[in-house]
Amino acid sequence: MFDLRITIVQFDQIWENISANYKRIEHLLQNLPETDVIVLPEMFHTGFSMDTNLAEEWSNNEALSFLRNWSSKLNAAIYTSFMVRENEHFFNRGVFVEPSSNVTHYDKRRSFGLGGEDKVFTEGTTETIVDFKGWKFNLQICYDLRFPELIRNRIEATGEAAYDVLLYVANWPNKRVLHWKTLLRARAIENQCYTIGVNRIGIDGNNLTYSGSSAIYNGLGETVIELNDQESVQTVILSKSDIQNLRIQLPFLKDRK
Repeated sequence: MFDLRITIVQFDQIWENISANYKRIEHLLQNLPETDVIVLPEMFHTGFSMDTNLAEEWSNNEALSFLRNWSSKLNAAIYTSFMVRENEHFFNRGVFVEPSSNVTHYDKRRSFGLGGEDKVFTEGTTETIVDFKGWKFNLQICYDLRFPELIRNRIEATGEAAYDVLLYVANWPNKRVLHWKTLLRARAIENQCYTIGVNRIGIDGNNLTYSGSSAIYNGLGETVIELNDQESVQTVILSKSDIQNLRIQLPFLKDRK
């Protein structure tokens, strides 16, 4: 069974300053140990902004070029999100960038009305699962975490689960961090998968404070790693055999109707 090395990058995003965020990420990714997947927070190079002047055309954008370059350089996939413009609509778009330059995208399906996101961005309509290195990743973004009906895992006709890992990238404020921790753990338990949540730290342009608490939980809801409120880059190993054995020993997914 192929184990997976995954790196979570928790940092203080500089509000609406694309070039400064590029420099910060470049610094954090230097001297990174060998890894398979790197996860950055939501809207990685702007913070959770509603300023669509910062959006680039999907067909030609610098953000994607930046991610492709680092994915190739580190020979690792990268997952994050950023705002894009396509067909006169704006999207908070997740991108899973592979070292081959292949890109799979996912548009956030639940807009954060409390923050006005629903007035700016068009919601996505489809689930996106990526198969990479023998692992299946379900791509998610921040507010999606509150809606378990979006990502109910299931046993496919092949006899395998639809996915092995839930990936959440977020700008989740400190005032609701208890919800963040609780819901991440719940999604792991109910879907018998690894659940990964990568959040930012610091204070944004709306004076909201973020305490990080990026984390990885296994299919039993047990902690693989939990970060505090400091900048941190951590690499951990996920076991494919562990998640498969769990589903054999506790075949709850098969009972799902």
